[in-house]
Amino acid sequence: MGTSTAVRPLSQADLDDTVALLDRDPCLDVFVGARVHASGLAPSRLAGELWGYYEDQRLRSLCYSGANLVPVAATARAARTFADLAVRRGRRCSSIVGPADAVLSMWDLLRPEWGPAREVRACQPVMALSSAPAVPADPLVRRVRPDEIDVLLPAAIAMFTEEVGVSPTATDGGAYYRARLTELVRAGRAFARFEDGEIVFKAEIGAVTPHACQVQGVWVRPDRRGERLSVGGMAAVVEYALREIAPAVTLYVNDFNVAARGAYRRVGFTEVGRFATIMF
Repeated sequence: MGTSTAVRPLSQADLDDTVALLDRDPCLDVFVGARVHASGLAPSRLAGELWGYYEDQRLRSLCYSGANLVPVAATARAARTFADLAVRRGRRCSSIVGPADAVLSMWDLLRPEWGPAREVRACQPVMALSSAPAVPADPLVRRVRPDEIDVLLPAAIAMFTEEVGVSPTATDGGAYYRARLTELVRAGRAFARFEDGEIVFKAEIGAVTPHACQVQGVWVRPDRRGERLSVGGMAAVVEYALREIAPAVTLYVNDFNVAARGAYRRVGFTEVGRFATIMF
């Protein structure tokens, strides 16, 4: 007999099985893990839909469908199934991001319907660190205070625009982006080095689960690049994170960003997987 398969939206009744699947590789699946842990799969708090792929009635793979489309532990067959479902639902996401094999398999099927993409980043090393940094932390890197949002925001917009290729202020004047940044600051998850009232290095911790957290938005002011500010800065962020936020720190970086990859390796990060991102 062949394997029986099914795909369906998951609900709160599926929480235990979902968490067990996510916890198999917590450093790869931080984004979806954070959504699941924070929402308990309550629809009003998930900010999207989570699809479960079953083989012989066992949950094998997941795919988060919201502002991003994010596969988790997706086998080749699951990736095809998720892509078929995404085609039927219509594109609602601004990107597809996750483990490279699954994302690129899904994109092969979605491209005729959703293409062309604005950009395809097919190789983004995922890096992780769960022990003390290998270099000293920059003592000038600290948490950003709520009254410093107006100083942080221009640096964050510059980082986003440089990284993604479009400004986060393009659609709503930046209201959503500012609100999200404010949320991270108030949660104690935004870090920066200030000099003369300006930011020369910054990073935020976005997604958080009980097992890992994900650094995002790493940025050094252009005129200060080459001074290794990101090395000491990231070491400081890692120390804060391991002490107060989660037992492992992760990030993903474009393979062509040789300088950043070198900086993260000096801090002690090692590669644990590969992501890909399709941007619309």
